[in-house]
Amino acid sequence: MTTIPRPAPAEFSPYYTPYVDRVPDGDLLDILEQQHAVTASLIGSLPEERGSHRYAPGKWSIREVLGHLADTERIFAYRALRVARGDATPLSGFDENVYVENARFDTRTLSSLLEDLRIVREASVALFRSLDEDELARGGTANGAPITARALAWIIAGHEAHHLAILRQRYL
Repeated sequence: MTTIPRPAPAEFSPYYTPYVDRVPDGDLLDILEQQHAVTASLIGSLPEERGSHRYAPGKWSIREVLGHLADTERIFAYRALRVARGDATPLSGFDENVYVENARFDTRTLSSLLEDLRIVREASVALFRSLDEDELARGGTANGAPITARALAWIIAGHEAHHLAILRQRYL
């Protein structure tokens, strides 16, 4: 598979529309590969002590945002694998706040979190690169809504773009 077409709105919950809409037209695999370089450049220039910054009380720190990106991408890629392989078992949702609360991201360095995110992204790109058109178009159910493997690839890119925008606007 050389390109992953943009998913139709019926391929995912309307909740994810803002994420999919954030992704520019183009080769999604290239976008996914380049996106990590943008994230690494943005975060890699920060001093370590800035990693604990929160833009408001009760909001995630920069480290927690990075950890959230890696956890969420793992979950979305797992969902894509299950759907692509024809597993019709409905997939449950997850509470991202519980994941962040229990992950101890603030005990890690920014560089270790960026490295984790890089490895997760490489695995995601390898997965999506291995899927053919039929596998990408295969649908399933996640969090009570229809989803295709193709849509999950686009949601991964849009989710990171969403959080990069928040980092730029509210944290940096």
